[in-house]
Amino acid sequence: MTTMQSRSTQKSEVYFGRAKRVAPGGVHSPVRGFRGVGGTPRFIESAQGVCLKDADGNEYIDYCLSWGPLLFGHQDPEIAEAVKSALARGWSYGTAERYSLEFAEELIASLPFVDQIRFVNSGTEAVMSALRVARGFTKRDLILKFDGCYHGHADGLLVRAGSGLAEMASPDSAGISAKTASETIVCPLDDEAALKSAFEAHGKDLAAVIIEPLPANNGLLIQRTEFLRLIESLCKKHGTLLILDEVISGFRVALGGMAELTGIKPDLVTYGKIIGGGFPVGAYGGRHELMQMVAPAGPVYQAGTLSANPVAMAAGHAMLKKINRENPYARLAETGAKMVADIQKIADAKLPFPMQVQGFGSISWIVCNAPKGTPVRRIEQIPAEQKPYYAKIFHGLLDRGVYLAPSGYEVAFLSTAHTERNIDFTLNAIEKVFGDTQFK
Repeated sequence: MTTMQSRSTQKSEVYFGRAKRVAPGGVHSPVRGFRGVGGTPRFIESAQGVCLKDADGNEYIDYCLSWGPLLFGHQDPEIAEAVKSALARGWSYGTAERYSLEFAEELIASLPFVDQIRFVNSGTEAVMSALRVARGFTKRDLILKFDGCYHGHADGLLVRAGSGLAEMASPDSAGISAKTASETIVCPLDDEAALKSAFEAHGKDLAAVIIEPLPANNGLLIQRTEFLRLIESLCKKHGTLLILDEVISGFRVALGGMAELTGIKPDLVTYGKIIGGGFPVGAYGGRHELMQMVAPAGPVYQAGTLSANPVAMAAGHAMLKKINRENPYARLAETGAKMVADIQKIADAKLPFPMQVQGFGSISWIVCNAPKGTPVRRIEQIPAEQKPYYAKIFHGLLDRGVYLAPSGYEVAFLSTAHTERNIDFTLNAIEKVFGDTQFK
């Protein structure tokens, strides 16, 4: 790893200046622009294992992992070999092929709550399509979501969302009509009374409730299983479909995601790039009668020229085979729990303000100026100091060769490629940053 003193960002600064002339904010997805932490985004040249290398030759241990899908790290050899073989056969067909068939068969065999699945190109597209199915099936218009849960950038869901919106002056996006917004009911997370009231007022008109069962786009807001089960029971009572958005948690915390860990059976479920091994893939699936609503079998239209791209299908299938063979989740959870505990210990000893380090499996999040031992489950519980304190921590670690998500409202991920040496390096860097005089 390059040392703190030798780091240069000259080339990244030049590239960023050029990028701002040709792309909004110089990036192609908002959080990449470092808006929430300030400074110059690092322009990455290559990645291998857990190491990112930028244009200036600096190396970083990566805990962003392309926002979660790289369960086995960058350029896993088995997935890379599957991609090379797929490329040799052709990288886009625009017609029926057996690669998505074989992948779908194995996915459905692994997911008892999914009878059929449709591949798309992103998590946003998966959610958008699942909501259309819900409305088409129930003949209802309203959707209920939760404050701070991010479900992609479809118009109706950019209401009290998370992810890059958490860094914006307004929690909602411009360009969303009032009529569109009015079809989305928003409830706070972890508030049973508000949830019951929403169903009492709107239950007969609710097509679906959608939730991240492990909210991880506006911090890691771990929900009580009892709350999730209440959602499930209210949906059943009112004839409302339950959609679990497992774009982050699916295949990341368990093979069957939070549905498996909680025992909750969704009507529909959505997945994102993790099922493509990091390639641009999404999917939605569920009960047979619901999925038979989708064209060409039924009247709910959804299509995509690049859906079930053969390269992405090969990558995802290779990843799924490796998951089934290695079952890495217990090991990742053990490593994650130890790392969370070690960071908490350093924070307690070094920081002049309290910190709550929250973790679930291989996902973690640091909450600045939050008392230890009090779980943060709702966005209003996130302290006002989170953004400025996190920015200092982020840049301190970046200067020492550790790359976190460039936002205090995003989470960190572990992969099986992170070694004990990588983690020791990271903890040593954290100890130095937490002990820095800038926090005193």
